[in-house]
Amino acid sequence: MAHPGFFQRQASARRNTSVLVGLFLVAVTLITLAVCVVGYFVTRSESSGLAFHHWLLTQHGLLTAAAVVLLIGGGSLVRWVDLAGGGERVAKMVGAREIDPDTRDADERKLRNIVEEMAIASGVTVPTLYVMDQETGINAFVAGYSPGEAVMVVTHGALTQLTRDELQGVVAHEFSHIFNGDMRLNVRLIAILAGILMLGQIGGFLLRAASFRSSRSSRDGRGQAAIGLIGYIGVFFGRLIQAAVSRQRETLADASSVQFTRNPEGIAGALFKIGLKGGYLDTTSHASDMNHMCFGESTRMKLSSLLASHPPIEKRIHSIQPGMLARLRSRLRDTEAAPRPSHTRQATAAAERPAQASGFAGTPSGGFSRQVGSASAAGEHYAVDLLANLPATFRSLLYTRAGAVQLCYALLLYSLPRTEQDAALARIGEHPLLNPQRDLLDKFLPTLESQGERLRFPALELAMPALRKLDSDERAGLQAAVGELIRVDRKVSLFELAMSSFLNRHLATDAQRVVPVEHRNYRSVLPALRVLMSLLARAGAQNGHDAEALYQQAMAGFTSSEEMGQLAPSVSLKELQEALHTLNRLSPLLKPAVIDACGHCVVHDGRVDTAEYELIRLVADQLDCPMPPLAV
Repeated sequence: MAHPGFFQRQASARRNTSVLVGLFLVAVTLITLAVCVVGYFVTRSESSGLAFHHWLLTQHGLLTAAAVVLLIGGGSLVRWVDLAGGGERVAKMVGAREIDPDTRDADERKLRNIVEEMAIASGVTVPTLYVMDQETGINAFVAGYSPGEAVMVVTHGALTQLTRDELQGVVAHEFSHIFNGDMRLNVRLIAILAGILMLGQIGGFLLRAASFRSSRSSRDGRGQAAIGLIGYIGVFFGRLIQAAVSRQRETLADASSVQFTRNPEGIAGALFKIGLKGGYLDTTSHASDMNHMCFGESTRMKLSSLLASHPPIEKRIHSIQPGMLARLRSRLRDTEAAPRPSHTRQATAAAERPAQASGFAGTPSGGFSRQVGSASAAGEHYAVDLLANLPATFRSLLYTRAGAVQLCYALLLYSLPRTEQDAALARIGEHPLLNPQRDLLDKFLPTLESQGERLRFPALELAMPALRKLDSDERAGLQAAVGELIRVDRKVSLFELAMSSFLNRHLATDAQRVVPVEHRNYRSVLPALRVLMSLLARAGAQNGHDAEALYQQAMAGFTSSEEMGQLAPSVSLKELQEALHTLNRLSPLLKPAVIDACGHCVVHDGRVDTAEYELIRLVADQLDCPMPPLAV
């Protein structure tokens, strides 16, 4: 039976969006009624005997209600449109600076190494990294509508004050939000609450104005002060919604961080330092907007026990491991008395790792879907070893647009003789950026030839931040060039199929859009399942007869024998992409069966070779299910 954790959390995140909209509507209704109550007492004359419910239907009442609804709705709509740019727009909103992928800063390189290790180990494309240079507090967040365009933002304080293990715990916490679909919900929450918080800002201004203009009539002063208090009611409801949506997810992310790093002291130490030094964002006016999506509280507030978006620091540390807080306090006293050199778990772990991994890490026991949204010790070791064995020039080129483009060409050509490489490259049209550059290709080819298949997809993932910087015309040109190279030998290998589909998915113009759920049963996606299972059955079988039997077994989990149809004679790249596009619109709770059926096909012969792994990895990626490295 498939492990339900990742997929249930994905489904829960989608349901939370509906809950969020419901809470927003309730808050708007209550705030509107509260403002109308104030309006009722301020505008009615002493001789008027209208009851409140009758006053609501008067011109004053209707205008008051309409003004509040329009203010809140307009503020939220403006912010919703503003945040259409996804994670990059959120990072710029708070004044964060993108970290140069080839940075020389030691702290920034430490962060990049940790993020790349976690990305490879968990099967997520590398997020674009930003730092808030002026923020001395310890904090971080991820933002975006999909894992493929996620950004991770950390404060300067987090970079400089946390040890490697502590920073790794924070990064793993943020990766959990990527896995669980929290990023999309968090960005939407910023937009939805914008109107409510705007009302609070106006109310605060009026309240301050009322205190400075106390010489006016007591009636006007009371009315203005009342409006100010209504504004604070708006803030109250906004914070209450943030807390209701965020607290449970933060606790889950803490637990996931421990699971990913297997080091509770890492994230616990980071939380302990936040408790000592703070994590407030003091240089951005959007600190309150971001509170629900940060690693720790980003703004000061009253009634923190009720309105805080995160559980108290002490409670979070205790939930990670009972007794951990006492040990951290004791260690602090020891450190203050006699400073000791830093000795982290990382050094010990590095000594225990083999010099080089010979295959993919992890074992798909109990079904491939159990591996989704997780990271194992073997996966981490695999990622660390792979990065350690990459030449510095190879890795640096992955961070540039030109280098990332040439990597795509090299991945398709490295196994060919040089004369065939030149003939294939001649098919690519002239372009300032996309034109083949033999000097750059020659820096990729030796490493690809020596490390071979194990490096292909990890290298492509490391290059994704640079590829995402291509404009729409350059992306289309790259995909066309890749298509030309694939068609050189007039046949499509499994890797070529996987790579083309991967680029099509992540470089499409709508790559960052939220994929809606359109299918809640398998019957409506049977044509797509027939295409996918036909391809996987042929990949996992030795001959046509075995492929037919394997296809029947794979389809049996989705429909009756009368409706499963026959094994397709062949599957084109276009048919595969259309099938995966359809299957990605399945309900999250229906996706694990699809992944496990694909896994059943590739392990039919008792082994998983690299091409089969890449195909499974492709299916998982196209279904927005991050798949970590697997053993071959």
